[in-house]
Amino acid sequence: MAETMGHSATATRNTSVAIGFCLLAIVPQIFEFIWSIGTIFGWGAGRGPATVLISHATALVAGAPAALIGAAGGETKKASSEVLLALIYSYPILAVAIVSLFMTIRSAQDYVGGVILMAVALFALWASSDLQGMRGFSFGAGTAPRMFGGLLVALSAGIALTGLLTDGPGMSHYSWRGPLFVMAGIVFFALAIRPLGLVVTAFASFMIAATGSNETRWLEAAVVGACLTLGCAILFPYVLGLPMPMFPRFLVQ
Repeated sequence: MAETMGHSATATRNTSVAIGFCLLAIVPQIFEFIWSIGTIFGWGAGRGPATVLISHATALVAGAPAALIGAAGGETKKASSEVLLALIYSYPILAVAIVSLFMTIRSAQDYVGGVILMAVALFALWASSDLQGMRGFSFGAGTAPRMFGGLLVALSAGIALTGLLTDGPGMSHYSWRGPLFVMAGIVFFALAIRPLGLVVTAFASFMIAATGSNETRWLEAAVVGACLTLGCAILFPYVLGLPMPMFPRFLVQ
């Protein structure tokens, strides 16, 4: 009886982990679909939700398998961005999700953490797949992403393997507040850097990220944010020579 209950609990946990990995495998597609909804209201430019949904669904179901079959047959046809996303990112994570159903996870924290790091590395490899130096032994802008991405894949696979071979802690409670506000700060910086300029955007992004902790002391955060903003204002336009707007567009005009 006890063995049956233990096996059932393990199967339930493995099913939950596998479902989570399946969702992780299509996170970029979901994000682009949510982002494309803004085009309906005139927010930004890009493809509409229907186009995004159809293109990614086609790539996952038909485009990626066709590309694999073509590659096995010696074809060198260049794949679309959606097909590459499915091949480089989604399919490997889906494969891990399927394997997870049949494995005994002895340290869920190590295993899940390793797979998530692997997903980050695979996404980086896809995002830089069109850069020069990402194929063969040629050097270029994509050489460093290829090297670091491949190294992170190997390290994360080792961490995940540790979770299968050695006993360790299970999944602990996870707070979404920190990552949520840090990602919000990054997204705000990306959207606001052109209209608001570096000074306003850098300081506001830091304060948004600081909201992720309930131990934040706002006076200290404001001082640190101002110092970081000053450093960015000196580093990017003057030291590195990057053509970044410094102040809000309406003030400059």
